[in-house]
Amino acid sequence: MGLLSNRIDRSSLKPGDHIYSWRTAYIYAHHGIYVGDNKVIHFTRRGQEVGTGTVLDHILVSSIPNRSVVPCTVCTPPSDGHGVVSSCLDCFLAGGILYRFEYAVTPAIFLAKARGGTCTLAVSDPDDIVVHRANYLLTNGFGLYNVFKNNCENFAIYCKTGLLVVDDSTMGQSGQAVSIIGGPLAAVMSTPLRLVTTNVYGMVATAVGVYCASRYAADIGMRRDVMKVSAEDLTTRLTTGLLLVVEPCLAVLPPTVS
Repeated sequence: MGLLSNRIDRSSLKPGDHIYSWRTAYIYAHHGIYVGDNKVIHFTRRGQEVGTGTVLDHILVSSIPNRSVVPCTVCTPPSDGHGVVSSCLDCFLAGGILYRFEYAVTPAIFLAKARGGTCTLAVSDPDDIVVHRANYLLTNGFGLYNVFKNNCENFAIYCKTGLLVVDDSTMGQSGQAVSIIGGPLAAVMSTPLRLVTTNVYGMVATAVGVYCASRYAADIGMRRDVMKVSAEDLTTRLTTGLLLVVEPCLAVLPPTVS
């Protein structure tokens, strides 16, 4: 791994690694926890890698890799009750390149990686605890999938750190989601500065600065609205409603008439 890329060889994988692979056109990356024996546990939306249940899916679906019509004998199908699944490494990568998510990076390295969803300032727990969390959630679930607050990256970061955002009104742990929101937000927040400078380079530098600041402040390693929650306590909270993740309610396409 290096400053500009987290790409790794399969030979360097070890149980407890948080891995990911970029999909077509780098629209998004799919994240999971490698648990050994060529298996990856990851979080999906009812078996589908990514989705919002809204019109945005028409954009995202174009980057989802094509799957073989022949079921893999190693992978486990998604449960009716939740979207945590176990896949072989080949099916998880779906022909993509293998990357390892970095933990406990320095602020300089964090900010040098312009796109979110590749590293965090937070410290990872020991590998055996990470694998235990992933296996426990494979059986008990991780709540409802939400592309902005409870996605595959949130799942992997939780398995690695045990940290959860306790304020449901704010963004989750996902660096990808922060990047999606942070770009337009930076442009909006820097707009008033046109009254101060009309220099295009100054405006770009200001927007980049706002974007980097928003990423840094939203990182799970910097936030104060997080708490350490065991996997057992997490599923209890989900069952009793003490921890609630809802699916996004954006504009939905009307049903088609056949």
